[in-house]
Amino acid sequence: KMLLRIVEPTAGRIVWRSPDGREHDVTAMGKAELAEYRKVVRLVFQDPFASLNPRMNVKQVIGDPLVVSGRYRGRALDDKVAELLDLVGLDPAAMERYPHAFSGGQRQRIGIARALALDPQVIIADEATSALDVSVRAQILDLLLSVQKRLGLSYLFISHDISVVRYFCDRVAVMHRGRIVEMGEAEQVCTAPRDPYTQALISAVPSPDPRTKRMSARTRMIA
Repeated sequence: KMLLRIVEPTAGRIVWRSPDGREHDVTAMGKAELAEYRKVVRLVFQDPFASLNPRMNVKQVIGDPLVVSGRYRGRALDDKVAELLDLVGLDPAAMERYPHAFSGGQRQRIGIARALALDPQVIIADEATSALDVSVRAQILDLLLSVQKRLGLSYLFISHDISVVRYFCDRVAVMHRGRIVEMGEAEQVCTAPRDPYTQALISAVPSPDPRTKRMSARTRMIA
């Protein structure tokens, strides 16, 4: 929320480097510049149930940023919403239905489609899979990766689940009490963590075979 200035920072700077290579201080942006910035940096919320207005149908939910931006009207709006629904694996015929008719995973797909509506360069995914069942979580992660490959966008993926981070991310920054304590390639950080807090996060991940964790503990004790 702070990266989008939904919450105002009390100190420091947030620097955005645009495609032309110029750096912009997000904290110093005026209203007009901030509105343009929010078109290229979009947010997928954690809770797929609370993040969709129950009084709006899917067409209205996804189409709202398109209408506000003035880009689409009438039939062109219908076509764009249908295209976005197809992109996230939902039937375009469902655009007249309301959020209560969808499962949690389907609602999150709708949220992703809404975030993609303005052709962003970056999507901030704030615990975007933590409220979902494990099987659905994997589907949403694969969808995000597929969309990234197709559209060439970047993600800022926020998660407390280190196993999901290892699967999804290229680079990782581990934060503890508001400070970055470790940063690097995902595979390196997850397999050879240096900071004690990162080590604690990884050790807390359940092992498919409990014997593996017990043997690891014994090895450390012997060493």
